[in-house]
Amino acid sequence: EHLHAIQDHHGYISARHLAALAHMMLLPMAEVYEVATFYAHFDVVKEGEDAPGLTIRVCDSLSCRLNGAEALIADLQADPPRGRRVLRAPCMGACDKGPVAAYGRTQLTGCTAEMLRAGGPFPSPEEVPYDRLDAYVEGGGYALLRDLRAGRLTADAIIAQLGEAGLRGLGGAGFPTDRKWTLVRNQPGPKYLAVNADEGEPGTFKDRFYMERDPHRLFEGMLIAATVTGCDDAYLYLRDEYPHLRATIATELHHLRESGLPGDIRIHLRRGAGAYICGEESAMIESIEGKRGLPRHRPPYVAEKGIFGRPTLVNNVETLFWVRDILQDGPDWFAGLGRRGHKGIRAFSVSGRVREPGVKLAPAGITARELIEEYCGGMADGHAFKAYLPGGASGGILPASLADIPLDFGTLAEHDSFVGSHAVIILSDRDNVADAALNLMRFFAHESCGQCTPCRLGTEKAAAMMAERHWDETLLGDLAQAMRDASICGLGQAAPNPMMSVLKFFPEDISRRES
Repeated sequence: EHLHAIQDHHGYISARHLAALAHMMLLPMAEVYEVATFYAHFDVVKEGEDAPGLTIRVCDSLSCRLNGAEALIADLQADPPRGRRVLRAPCMGACDKGPVAAYGRTQLTGCTAEMLRAGGPFPSPEEVPYDRLDAYVEGGGYALLRDLRAGRLTADAIIAQLGEAGLRGLGGAGFPTDRKWTLVRNQPGPKYLAVNADEGEPGTFKDRFYMERDPHRLFEGMLIAATVTGCDDAYLYLRDEYPHLRATIATELHHLRESGLPGDIRIHLRRGAGAYICGEESAMIESIEGKRGLPRHRPPYVAEKGIFGRPTLVNNVETLFWVRDILQDGPDWFAGLGRRGHKGIRAFSVSGRVREPGVKLAPAGITARELIEEYCGGMADGHAFKAYLPGGASGGILPASLADIPLDFGTLAEHDSFVGSHAVIILSDRDNVADAALNLMRFFAHESCGQCTPCRLGTEKAAAMMAERHWDETLLGDLAQAMRDASICGLGQAAPNPMMSVLKFFPEDISRRES
């Protein structure tokens, strides 16, 4: 947070700033420097270097690439805006409105080179209405929290209802929520809650959707979770790509604290700094503690030793968002929203070649074909359905012939794929799947934390081999196996999935690549 304060004020972080911060915090200079240089959004200027001008970051992840990001970047690099620095950047969480760029701290959608060169005035961002604290309370908000504290609703009853509803971790892993809450509840205090709002998976923007439209429903779920499991502090870890949302959440959290509703639970808003790896729960915890976001070895698991070495409950935004509705309307209501025997409703972040991209609240167990036809208005004009990514960058790429499989946890395992965070990117007959997989592998290579060799070097070597006209299938297969077996966390373990999907389902696209 100190580094953020310096960066916000000066627009960069100098060597003198780092030295002063190290002195103030009684830390070695090396420790401060390694944290500052780990995160992409901190512009560290070495002694003797000029301070950078305003930075324009253009998203080059897959969804924005499908909307012309590469042409935009090439245009800006050929004729750079005067006094501006242009950088490539990973997903910014507005995948349905690409190409996307961050002009300093302002996120812009549907960008053109002319817009960025002009430097403003920019179109006003769409204002998303939401219930402030008073309106939320008038609508019955925080009544369940009061019932829990008054003993009219018990922790055991809440956990049982979440289990009956089939609520799972909706950040990607799908671990049953009732089991996770029980594990942490049985641990000795003090305990902490960490809310993961660092959705950096390319194609994912569902948590942004929830927080923009109903932040207090998230806060109520957060406070119920902390009360049930006995957590003393709650940390909301928000990605830095959502500055407008951070302002809203900070304001509403202030009103919430002033109301006294949190009781003895202390709520902290923590801010990421541009690191996809911090979506992994233990890396997020390291970042909350003020360190580099390096995933931890397990065991011990974070439910036993998390923030500051204490038992920690980690939940995704979407998971906590549904707690109030399940307790209010009953577990049978929530479970009955699914299809084909699957329980619940999901927020699918849909982008790519569909007529109406966006966040779609759809039944668990819906198929990709049904999602396109029923919720997205069909394919975009002139495009025929060819392939889809069911779970963002790491979930693999499946052909349209497998688009009638229910989308839920475990249903795609036989095809070496998974739904993860339910980020669905649709590709058409105009797209080369091998090019798409190369884009994703370059993303993984850029975002690897560098802690373990199989991921750090594996993603880099895989990207280099995938850029060749012909792929060495045997060597890529061996590399993928090494990464899956020996990487510390899910980034390196899942990074080969899109590459192996191409070899399995789209080998003809390898020799037809654009690049």
